[in-house]
Amino acid sequence: MSRVQLALNVRDVDAAVDFYRKLFGVEPAKRRPGYANFAIAVPPLKLVLIEDPDARGAGVAGALNHLGVEVETSAEVGAATQRLTGQGLATLTQDATSCCYAVQDKVWVHDPDGAPWEVYTVLADAPHATTTTTTTTTAGSGCTTVDGQCVPVDATAATAGAVAREVELTTHGVPVAASAVRSCC
Repeated sequence: MSRVQLALNVRDVDAAVDFYRKLFGVEPAKRRPGYANFAIAVPPLKLVLIEDPDARGAGVAGALNHLGVEVETSAEVGAATQRLTGQGLATLTQDATSCCYAVQDKVWVHDPDGAPWEVYTVLADAPHATTTTTTTTTAGSGCTTVDGQCVPVDATAATAGAVAREVELTTHGVPVAASAVRSCC
């Protein structure tokens, strides 16, 4: 089983939970301060609500936090990592990282406009929203942010293999696309 994840920034998590409870006819699977998620069977969707009034504008402005595909096993995350890097995409993996009040294995990619996508599996519940972890980046086109600096990800890195680095993350553990931080590379 896999399902698409949609993570939204919301101004008021309580109001959003009330709305999405009515829209999908299900209760949240997890509630924490400023956070909720729904595991919706029909349509298969993991809906994540992150209270962030500063990011959320009116209408759809600022609504998107990140997108994802939830899978059942770490092996599926590994297979997605191999497939994505094999297609020439820059990837960022996080093993046993705490994100969205869960311990997860995941791989991140960004679309051409900088929207972050993750393929992830949940390993366990976690008491905190996010813990910064060491990540592994692999080559692809573009660059990544390392220790606050824009660093090219090029064929040299691909030849040398993956490199463990600290990468700039948002409050909720989403890696910032280098293009979103500053123009570079």
